[in-house]
Amino acid sequence: MGYNDPIAIPAVTAAQIAAYHRDGFVVIDNVLSEQDVQDLRRVTDELVERSRSVSQHDRIYDLEPTHSAEQPRVRRIKSPTDVDPVYDRIMRHPGILAVLQALIHPAIRYDASKLNLKSAGYGAAVEWHQDWAFYPHTNDDLAAVGVMMDDMLLENGPLLCIPGSHRGPVYDHHDAEGYFCGAMDPTRRELDFSRAVPLTGKAGSITVHHVRTVHGSAVNTSDKERRLLLYQYRAADAWPLLAKNQAPWNDYKNLLLCGEDDPMVPRCTNVPVRLPLPAALNQGSIYENQRSLRQPYFGTADAPRR
Repeated sequence: MGYNDPIAIPAVTAAQIAAYHRDGFVVIDNVLSEQDVQDLRRVTDELVERSRSVSQHDRIYDLEPTHSAEQPRVRRIKSPTDVDPVYDRIMRHPGILAVLQALIHPAIRYDASKLNLKSAGYGAAVEWHQDWAFYPHTNDDLAAVGVMMDDMLLENGPLLCIPGSHRGPVYDHHDAEGYFCGAMDPTRRELDFSRAVPLTGKAGSITVHHVRTVHGSAVNTSDKERRLLLYQYRAADAWPLLAKNQAPWNDYKNLLLCGEDDPMVPRCTNVPVRLPLPAALNQGSIYENQRSLRQPYFGTADAPRR
């Protein structure tokens, strides 16, 4: 399942590197081959078909409220790299790693994965948030890579990012009762969300966004699917601050994908941190965490209508 044959490694331009550091996100076109995309679609379709026998969230599936055996509706595949080797192979894709080495650090460690499925006509929104709010580290050289399994268009709920927000504060992601909910309260008007940039592109392209970039995505109201496979990576010398984010020692060392590092010497930088505590009332995926947000942004008059 590895990459034994030569593949095209994307050349990351100086302009793309500058855009990532300025804006906190970038789109890199044509990183995956057509065969890679077909493989991802095939295993994902098989998993959705298997979800017909599942009636509630489990270790693999996070389900839409309207999910049924007759009409399977999956909003997330949890930890897909643990579910099928195709996802694990793409996580190690030399093109993706080359992009990360150019953007964040020469030594890259894998962190986690998820596959968000926004099926045509009902794919759920994700409220504004920073990934950093969920898993702060000793430095913020972390990024999420979004693999476009389908064309990501304005009308099918693309990732929306606020340019420059990765250089600002860590915003409060707690609900009105003080519990972590993994979402910013839009009524505080801490940012102008109308400035959000949609990250669109063709299937096989990738998005990369900084761990502190404020981002979200609207409901998919189109007739086109939007499946985004998300991998979280970190500089090898970024150490998680919370015990729940720390893998067993040997597993942690084995997460190194490229480059060299000394796992005994984390790099500590002056970065802002808010702890995601006390824990969310609704445990599970971000969709569950965000249920306790009293005033969601998406679906309101201010939200983008595509």
